[in-house]
Order: sequence, then structure tokens, then C-alpha cells
Amino acid sequence: MVRVPASSANLGPGLDVLGLALGLYATAGLGAPPPGARVADARHPAAIAFAEAGGRGELWLRAPIPMGRGLGYSGAVRVAGATIALAQADSELCGPLSPEQSARVVDLTGRLEGHHDNVAASVHGGVVVVAGARVQRVPVGFEPVVLVWVPDGSTTSTDRSRSALVDPVPRSDAVFNLGRVATLIAALATGDVDALGDATDDRLHQSARLARVPDSRRALELGRELGAWCGWLSGSGPSVAFMCDPSAVSPVADGLEAVLGERGHTKLLTIDRDGTRVHRPDC
Repeated sequence: MVRVPASSANLGPGLDVLGLALGLYATAGLGAPPPGARVADARHPAAIAFAEAGGRGELWLRAPIPMGRGLGYSGAVRVAGATIALAQADSELCGPLSPEQSARVVDLTGRLEGHHDNVAASVHGGVVVVAGARVQRVPVGFEPVVLVWVPDGSTTSTDRSRSALVDPVPRSDAVFNLGRVATLIAALATGDVDALGDATDDRLHQSARLARVPDSRRALELGRELGAWCGWLSGSGPSVAFMCDPSAVSPVADGLEAVLGERGHTKLLTIDRDGTRVHRPDC
């Protein structure tokens, strides 16, 4: 069996560059599916990645990650499929992937996804920076709670969402985002939570995407007002993610529920620091 964390990409200014692994997991394996799991048909993203990586047979999947909500569902299940194929070919593979195996899975699944930020976070865990074929872990010098507001009854297509983005972008906006990405990485590494709010500002993609999902825009504004250190549109949305001090979680979650009511719900998560893991009964 393999366990793969969900992810939140971009983190505001890091469009297609930054990813964060979340403590919400897809699991997959071979043989008869356990309770709560189902066999992935040949058209499922997990089954396609499994076959691309050389896997044979039927793949089962259990994935409580919401689909189409910006929490890396397709990336996580593709990583699960590709990793199961590696484990099928190597009976000694157990625990974390080797650097070579990680690079292979990120490359294959990133090509299937069309971008590498989500899959890199799911493979490596923690916060990652993706630059071409290179993936670098960012140290996180504190233990935030990641609170995610998930709209009910609303999904986003990444391809459709990208069609709203402006290309090329003004140099001033590019420079703005470069400064925020650098500040965000430094703030995460040093635990400078006071810098996180400004560091997650963005001029490249969030405004255009949030214009299409007004509830998500209100949730992002409200979470910051209620005391979250920072917040961002998770991936292409429509979910919104926040980093909070544990003491601020209840006020933020309760405030979001009071204002937005039944239009969405919150999930309290952690940063997954382990990434993809292979589990076998004998190891």
C-alpha cells in the first residue's frame, strides 16, 4: 500500500513554483480493495499513471481528498499510481522513496498534470520549491495549523482557470511576486510569522481567479481579518487555505461559518512532512 498527502499549490505568489503537502491522504494498492476503497478504472488518473510507470493489474484507491477543489486530488492519486508501479517492480521498496525514485515519480506525474508543484509536494512532503526539474524542500521553523475553507457545490477546472490569467505580465507585477516569494521562503524558514501576511500577497493569478468565485474571495478576506497569519487561494481554487496559530483556529473557523454558513466547510489540517510512503506488512 502507498499513502500520499494532498497538497496546496502556489501559496499566493508562487504560481507553479511553490507547493505544500497537507495531512489529508490518498491510499492505493493492488488486489482486492479494502473497505472504503474502489478499483480505479482505466481512465482514472491514478490508473493512467500506474500504467505509464509500468504497473500491471488492478489498482484500488481510497481518496478522501475533495476533487476539483484545489487540494491536489489529481496530483496525489497520480503519485499513488506511479508509486505503486515502482513498488510492484521492487519488492524491497518500503518507506520513503529514494531521491532517484522521487525524481522519476515527480517527472512522470508532473508531465501528466501539466505542472509539477502539486506532485512535488505530495512526493516530498513539507513545503517545496520547484524550478524546472529541481525540487528543493523549504524548512518550516514553526508548527502552524493549516485551516482550509472548502466551498460546497463549487469546483474549479485548472485549465479553465488558467484561461483567465493575463500573459505576458507587467514587469512591476513580476518583480512584486519575486519579492513576495523570497520573503515567504525566508519567513517560513525562520518562523517569522509576522511577515507571512504580506509575503502571500500576489499580482499574477489570484485576483483573476477570485473574481469567478466571490465566496472564496470573501473567505480569504475574512480569514485574514479574523486572525490567520496568512491565506491564499489553494491551487486554482475554489478552496482557500490559511496558516494559523493554534489559538486562532476556532475564531477563524467559527467566523467563516457564521458569515458563509452552508456555502462551505472548514478542514483543520497539518503540514505533512513525510511525503509519499510505501507500506508493507513485512517492513
